[in-house]
Amino acid sequence: MAAPSLRNPENASGRWYVDDTCTPCHTCIDIAGPATTYPLIQYNADESKVYFAVQPSGPAQEEAAQEALDLCPTQAIGNDG
Repeated sequence: MAAPSLRNPENASGRWYVDDTCTPCHTCIDIAGPATTYPLIQYNADESKVYFAVQPSGPAQEEAAQEALDLCPTQAIGNDG
């Protein structure tokens, strides 16, 4: 489970976040990254971590964020809501 205390500071302010346990495996990028219908998550500058660039707005984006959370192999995605 993602830890709010390890929250990546690059995350957009809000309830969804990626923490520092992320090992950029590409799973969440494939679901909610820049090339998807709902681009919520992106890589940091050196591509060593990912973060929520924007918070989901609307049901379809919430579903994409939840799918990324559910499929994250390191459980690095969190939702404080």
